[in-house]
Amino acid sequence: MKNNVGREISDEILNSTNYKPFETTEIGHPTVHYTGHDVRVTKGDDKLVDSLDQVIKDNLKDGMTISFHHHFRNGDYVFNMVMDKIIKMGYKDLTLAPSSLTGVMNDKVIEAIKAGTITNITSSGMRGSLGEAVSHGLLKNPVIFRSHGNRARSIENGNIKIDVAFLGVPSSDRMGNANGMNGESALGSLGYALVDAQYANKVVLLTDTIVDYPNTPASIKQTQVDYVVKVDKVGDPDRIGSGATRFTKDPKELKIAKMVNDVIVNSPYFKNGFSFQTGTGGASLAVTRFLRQSMLDNDIKASFTCGGTTSPIVKLLEEGLVKKVMDVQDFDKGAASSMKSNPGQTEIDGSWYADPDNKGAMVDQLDIAILSALEIDTDFNVNVLTGSNGVIRGAVGGHQDAGTAKMTIISAPLTRGRIATVVPAVNSITTPGSSIDVLVTEVGVAVNPARKDLIEAFKKAPSIPLVSIEELQKRAEGIVGKPKPIEYTDRTVALVEYRDGTLIDEVKQIKD
Repeated sequence: MKNNVGREISDEILNSTNYKPFETTEIGHPTVHYTGHDVRVTKGDDKLVDSLDQVIKDNLKDGMTISFHHHFRNGDYVFNMVMDKIIKMGYKDLTLAPSSLTGVMNDKVIEAIKAGTITNITSSGMRGSLGEAVSHGLLKNPVIFRSHGNRARSIENGNIKIDVAFLGVPSSDRMGNANGMNGESALGSLGYALVDAQYANKVVLLTDTIVDYPNTPASIKQTQVDYVVKVDKVGDPDRIGSGATRFTKDPKELKIAKMVNDVIVNSPYFKNGFSFQTGTGGASLAVTRFLRQSMLDNDIKASFTCGGTTSPIVKLLEEGLVKKVMDVQDFDKGAASSMKSNPGQTEIDGSWYADPDNKGAMVDQLDIAILSALEIDTDFNVNVLTGSNGVIRGAVGGHQDAGTAKMTIISAPLTRGRIATVVPAVNSITTPGSSIDVLVTEVGVAVNPARKDLIEAFKKAPSIPLVSIEELQKRAEGIVGKPKPIEYTDRTVALVEYRDGTLIDEVKQIKD
């Protein structure tokens, strides 16, 4: 059957699971049941253990679910260290449930899949060789892709039941009071790991820095932790950004960023006390810098930003242009180190950030969100998960979650090389078009026809070249031509959930 964004959901999936097809972005006020979790009661005055091998042997069984966080991004050492031991110990049929998978993890995950160690994955995303392998059918069961807010929701309600969480932390004391701000491997906010620490049956902290008890402030508390394992190194903070947080010099990206800023400034939301979320790519960082100057010129101050934090956002905080930075993850060393010294930069967990089923997520208070896209179609549906060849190469992240903002802007070039960004229909739907208000490209700005108020506001701004999204699509096609249809098999390799847990799309296996 087709869901409400016109995607065919196979009867096999609907009949064999508890899924409901996606219906609406209006989630409303659901009554939810939070599932109880078993807890191992640890007594004594020291949780510090010498052997990670022994911890694994004592707590892991075939068929269990294990989790990790991705705050170290491509500087992560913990994931490969733990997974290597699990593979060699011969465990089978595990479910891997990290907050996301980064490139540094790819080879080890592929090894684990081939060994039969991992047969299920739920994640925010995957890229590179792992995305390629899964797209061609390597994994036994379909990957489940969830947004950051949906992951928190799914852990809280028991849809993801974590048996053992392996969490790398930059500092901990002997009882498991830990934070991400102190230590040689400081990474800032541990936001996505905090839900794991709260709900996992067993919590294993790995750290390279043991400090005196009690370690405060404690992001993860001793009341949640079963074991503390001292290792040589948990991560390389210099590789947190891994190039994603560069300030662009590309003329096209700068032109897009300038137009995004013009859209913000000429919208009804640019006023004292507005809130916003930006991304981490070159154009998004440039938007932050353009926006800073517009705030200074117009004597405008923002109430808060949320989501992933970068050094340009921290600069706004230091200058008093933003009152609060609600930080779920840091994307560079500057942002990470700022959390230690600036009380206006507050660590929040994934639930507070974006869980649609809690009593009030930060994203629900956003005025403006600036997001990216691999593809956007003429119905404003956005794909950030699969490439033009149908291969998995991205992440849902907080895309669906931030789409709840009063004005959600997609910042994207018309084409990337010989690939169109604006297309008749996206390969896979990550975020429904009803969430998207404005598309900004280097050749024009398209506004969702449902937002007549924005269309009228932007008509008064000479710096905003308004065009229809259909015009942009035709212009992109005129440049790159019509691509050949992607050939898929009937086998489903991934399920894409909307943030409320309904099924918004399926990703089929690529034909060899």
